[in-house]
Amino acid sequence: MEIVYALLSGIIQGLTEFLPVSSSGHLVILHNIFNFSLDSELGFDVFLHLGSLVALILFFYKDIIKYLKAWFLSFKKWDLKNQVDQKLAWLLVLGTIPAAVFGYFLDDLIEQNLRSTLLVAIMLILVAILFLIVEKFAKKTKNISTLNWKGSLAIGCAQALALIPGTSRSGATIIIGMSFGLKRGEAARFSFLLSIPIVFAAGTKKMLDLFSAGFIKDELLIYILGFIAAAIVGYLCIKYFLRFLEKYSLKAFAYYRIVLAGVLLILLLTNVI
Repeated sequence: MEIVYALLSGIIQGLTEFLPVSSSGHLVILHNIFNFSLDSELGFDVFLHLGSLVALILFFYKDIIKYLKAWFLSFKKWDLKNQVDQKLAWLLVLGTIPAAVFGYFLDDLIEQNLRSTLLVAIMLILVAILFLIVEKFAKKTKNISTLNWKGSLAIGCAQALALIPGTSRSGATIIIGMSFGLKRGEAARFSFLLSIPIVFAAGTKKMLDLFSAGFIKDELLIYILGFIAAAIVGYLCIKYFLRFLEKYSLKAFAYYRIVLAGVLLILLLTNVI
């Protein structure tokens, strides 16, 4: 049963970390429905996040190298006006700041007080409504090269808001990116690149917490299975989600979120969870 739970958790993490449907919300739902726990939930959470990070690095490694080079070169020759890679590198740094600040000061508070299934349902609905509004009114014609500091900072603030379970980091950031005129795929690409430092920082923090709490070696196989599932499914999810956005809108995800929220509310009202 532990193996099934580990694989299922990894698959859900890999899918929902990058699809705009809320990974934390789905993991809360999974835990409440199955009521299954490991001796070290922290350790398992660490490995799931590391799996997502590996998926991001493997898929975007060329972009990571390109923007890191541009960022370091900017200290030697500052030219954000003519060097698009330099500009985007600094926009990614700027966009990372809100989530880093909010995460540092509020992560424990959110973990302890904002992980209820009711809140997940509410946020699923609210963000779904925003999907539908943005799809209807946003122009969606620009590439990320046109993004300015205001757009990057706004997307970064959306990423900070996604600390609330049920919001979805990718969903919130893609919405704001599209509201600044970015194409769906371009908004998603910037969203995924922007998530790399945050996922890395969150994984590092949780890893340090894990070492402090003590590592439970008996469950190492479970951790590894969750990690592998999250990494493989996450990589495939990024690849095909970006292709999906080239042709289709986010409406399907909005409707999914609303239906899922309705199911959760029914389960809550009937005391199933």
